[in-house]
Amino acid sequence: MNTQDHNIKAVFFDIDGTLLSFKTGKVPSSTQNAIQKLREKGIKVIIATGRSINSLHHIDHLKFDGFITFNGAYCITTSNKLISRYTIDPSDIKSLINYAKNIPLSYSLMYEDKVEINDATPEVVGMYSHINIPVPPIHDKENIDVENVLQANIFLKPEAEATFMKEVMPKSISSRWTPLFADVNPGNISKQTGIENFCRHFNIDVSETMSFGDGGNDISMLKFTKIGIAMGNANDSLKEVADYITEDVDNHGIEKALIHFGVLN
Repeated sequence: MNTQDHNIKAVFFDIDGTLLSFKTGKVPSSTQNAIQKLREKGIKVIIATGRSINSLHHIDHLKFDGFITFNGAYCITTSNKLISRYTIDPSDIKSLINYAKNIPLSYSLMYEDKVEINDATPEVVGMYSHINIPVPPIHDKENIDVENVLQANIFLKPEAEATFMKEVMPKSISSRWTPLFADVNPGNISKQTGIENFCRHFNIDVSETMSFGDGGNDISMLKFTKIGIAMGNANDSLKEVADYITEDVDNHGIEKALIHFGVLN
């Protein structure tokens, strides 16, 4: 790939393990500077995360042009213009709830304005601690909004995931950035969907895009954008589909890759 022959007009960033270091819980200064320089050049800088729209406080000191949240299910501009919104089929949510009544399974349900969990096991508490987010409240089992769930998290071992999805939530898709749990989203919705919608909104061709990620839920994004970059700390499945593997988040990986491809100098 010719590293200097790209007219990049939009760059999409995952948050955890990409912008945000798991070691420090912060965005490295080199990454902060790189984001600022991109925007100064008129390049759109857009978040693409599995987090909810209300869990972005770790990066709210930085300026972006838009947010792909819930792995593509909810896309909004910085000026609060809703680009797209997709909910999980209510029958899949009902099936998940009924399944967990009979077989031990921790899960969370994520909405535009709240996140609820069905129990607070040590692994659930540990996961929220890992990404530095308060543990959500436990939902009222008799009063669950099944119509407006944008994403669910299921605390299930990777080897059990495919069977569970086929039997319990067949109208949804799962992806994973940690062995602890899988993200579940509406069928056919992914970070790629969000990128397509933002490209349409900003009148940008996909040939003018670049993305950075580190987890399984970034696969569709890296495969779709013109240049897909895996962080050095990325999992192997993502590195296999990446156009380029940069240094890890703590070793200025984003800045180095942007310089490597001539987007910054």
